[in-house]
Amino acid sequence: MKKYKVKKTFHEINEKIKEGRAVVVTAEEMIDVVEKSGDVEAARKIDVVTTGTFSPMCSSGAFLNIGHTSPRIRASRVWLNDVPAYGGIAAVDCYIGATEVVEGDPLNSVYPGEFHYGGGHVIEDLVSGNVIKLRAEGYGTDCYPARKFEKNITINDLRNAILFNPRNAYQNYNCAVNLSDTTIYTYMGMLRPRMANANYSTSGQLSPLFNDPYYRTIGVGTRIFLGGAQGFVAWPGTQHNPNAYRGANGVPKEGAGTLAVVGNLKEMTPEWLAGASILGYGVSLYVGIGIPIPILNEEMARFTAVKDENIYTQVYDYSMDYPKGLSKPLAEVSYKDLRSGTIVIDGKKVITAPLSSYYKARQIANILKEWIEGGKFILGEPQQTLPSVEI
Repeated sequence: MKKYKVKKTFHEINEKIKEGRAVVVTAEEMIDVVEKSGDVEAARKIDVVTTGTFSPMCSSGAFLNIGHTSPRIRASRVWLNDVPAYGGIAAVDCYIGATEVVEGDPLNSVYPGEFHYGGGHVIEDLVSGNVIKLRAEGYGTDCYPARKFEKNITINDLRNAILFNPRNAYQNYNCAVNLSDTTIYTYMGMLRPRMANANYSTSGQLSPLFNDPYYRTIGVGTRIFLGGAQGFVAWPGTQHNPNAYRGANGVPKEGAGTLAVVGNLKEMTPEWLAGASILGYGVSLYVGIGIPIPILNEEMARFTAVKDENIYTQVYDYSMDYPKGLSKPLAEVSYKDLRSGTIVIDGKKVITAPLSSYYKARQIANILKEWIEGGKFILGEPQQTLPSVEI
């Protein structure tokens, strides 16, 4: 059992939030606080550190209840703006996945496919208040006799609209390059031949799980910023891997923790949920997530002061090694170097570009900071922390 010089509880911090006394800084700001004061004094001064990320998150979608029709229908097949949704849940429940493409899309038959519209765009249209063409088919039963139903709807016509994303906020992710002699199109964007560019996808020192590398304060029930509204961590995300390769500071150097998140889609906005068309790959959804990290002790103060120069990821060849499932990194690079615009691999300078938006991540961290300082957002103490590793 570790002995700490500073000890706080969720309850104590929440009382300070309610009384307007909580001291809140963003993860960027916490770096300076710890550098000037040290982790112990920083833990005494600071109550909450806010984080943020805004990036394509493919494992996303929404549960929708379209309400009972007259006559009633068992909607076994559902389309929203001609994008198929999964109807095998209940009579008028369905799930629209962010990466589902519109029916009849030519896909990559004309290479590279443009993928103009899909599930992520449907979700963006819903939160924008746009009209959606709903189409449903059933096979007919005694209790649900209707076989077809069509109606133009908006999100307000839905009985329920719940964003539920099985895997978001990856703790770290690959940097992608292309060693082949031809341009390739991937979920990491377009990669030019002979390692002419490198794409990456996290917000580095602002990213939520980099600031709590061992998931000390994050788990089932953690209240978060999600799509512009308040949401929750529902469970560890799919592919959650706490046993990833880590540095001396505890921060994973490869893909590690993930979150399953949930929230009321009717409260969200298109600024923080945006459909994405990825050339030659498919469709996705940009998701804005921010997580408040309570500074319970000096260890959490130290974790939340992590800097880009001390966060590393692996560079992979997406032309051969990645498609074949070969875990053979070409290099290890820091997020400081990635964000500088160039990295060096085998003596060659390579231009870098992010899929995630650091600017919008910073906005999310500041919005969350304002919510907490204004008493509009209290911390949700996790009822079960995420699977982790012992240190």
